[in-house]
Amino acid sequence: MDIVYINELKVETIIGIFDWEREVKQTVSLDLEMATDIRRAAQTDQIEDTLNYKAVAKRVAVFIEQSEFRLVETMAEQIAEIVQKEFQVPWLRLRLGKPGAVRGARDVGVVIERGVRC
Repeated sequence: MDIVYINELKVETIIGIFDWEREVKQTVSLDLEMATDIRRAAQTDQIEDTLNYKAVAKRVAVFIEQSEFRLVETMAEQIAEIVQKEFQVPWLRLRLGKPGAVRGARDVGVVIERGVRC
């Protein structure tokens, strides 16, 4: 299986458990690796024959912008579900970070893997 990826997709959203976090948008950062087979696209040179990373990024960004989760864990699970179901991705690794959430750390967050990597 091949990997199509998106690195450091940054999106503004409401995320957090504290009162002030429920009122101010914060940046989340996303890295996404998605298993796919690129051989057909490599032969045809047609976007229809591959996993369209622009379409995935746009769908995920709109979802994040419109969400108001308390936990990055919840957001990560729902993003993974969207990507797997809507884009027929059998396996993915998602890193979802919340920059500046912990003093002294550049970033904190979660890394999840879902599905079976072929």
